Amino acid sequence: MLEENVLISFLRKFDENPFVVKVNGREYLIGEGEPAFTVKFQKSIPLSELIRSTSLALGEAYMDQELEIEGDLYEALDHFLGQMNKFSTDQSALKKLIFTAATKRNQEKEVRSHYDIGNDFYKLWLDETLSYSCGYFKHTDDTLYQAQVNKIEYILEKLHLQKGMSLLDIGCGWGFLLITAAKKYGIRGTGITLSEEQYKECNRRIAAEGLEDLLTVKLMDYRDLPKCGMAFDRVVSVGMVEHVGRDHYPLFIDCVNKVMKPGGLFLLHFISALKEHAGDPWIKRYIFPGGVVPSLREILAYASEEGFHTQDVENLRLHYNRTLLCWLRNFREHADEAAAMFDQRFVRMWELYLASCAATFHNGVIDLHQVLMTKGINNELPMVRWY
Repeated sequence: MLEENVLISFLRKFDENPFVVKVNGREYLIGEGEPAFTVKFQKSIPLSELIRSTSLALGEAYMDQELEIEGDLYEALDHFLGQMNKFSTDQSALKKLIFTAATKRNQEKEVRSHYDIGNDFYKLWLDETLSYSCGYFKHTDDTLYQAQVNKIEYILEKLHLQKGMSLLDIGCGWGFLLITAAKKYGIRGTGITLSEEQYKECNRRIAAEGLEDLLTVKLMDYRDLPKCGMAFDRVVSVGMVEHVGRDHYPLFIDCVNKVMKPGGLFLLHFISALKEHAGDPWIKRYIFPGGVVPSLREILAYASEEGFHTQDVENLRLHYNRTLLCWLRNFREHADEAAAMFDQRFVRMWELYLASCAATFHNGVIDLHQVLMTKGINNELPMVRWY
């Protein structure tokens, strides 16, 4: 009973949206008013675990079926995760988890732990483009596929591409951006990735489109770009800088600078935050080891130190909320297949990941920014937003 009382006492600070807690056959109302959702604990969670990391304690309890949500998981998280500033994290106790080494070897291992779990798995719930980043919903009835096509076309328009230009895609994923750029604009493109699964699928898709003369994909760390002896008219990076690590943002931008032609355009598409923080322990342990979300201000500051002129900044936060809800729906439709590939604990983990990310975007805990920059001055671009 004491442990139960301690659990309820800890949860009472999350009172902005009322909810019910059920534990050991008893019910407790947190906050005032009509409850928005109900959480059922199969057993109490020790206070020491909640203080060490609230997200790990609650996240692991959900994965282990010791915590159940009565109703829709996303709706509950959407009401709850706007209060993440009240979570407890003992950074000294979790130092090895939160602050991982940014060596080439370790970052390659971290990236592959997420992206190399199998192309067949990602094909279950991504759309046909295999785009694993924020879509762009131009119309209310856009499908996920249309939103991903919109996103790629929007990025390519922002890059002001012309036939024969050279384009570098840092963190090229499964290659849809490069393939679209080559087919639509006739550019010569190079993509780099650390994921062997993405590398193989990307090359397969390029061959299937007959674009081997225009496109090349390399298994390469961004830190090796300055040694490649190439210079590009345009550089794009979508959802990759989050894997670089806070201490390496200046190095990342310096490497981009060294492979760009003067006046070239650089578009950086990334998950961002209002302020700098170390990241969530549950996400780091189970989803993105080593991942760090940069703040917009630090990226802009480091870019200016390298002589990049910011042309445009756009926030697509709510587009990512909707993208994640589409992924969540697709994943739930294929949950049995995912369980056959892995197990039920993995399925609950992945559902929690997609639902919680959708909720944090909806609550403004994180944002999604596209930043367009030029290397030095470029006076040849249209004076209005041509896109």
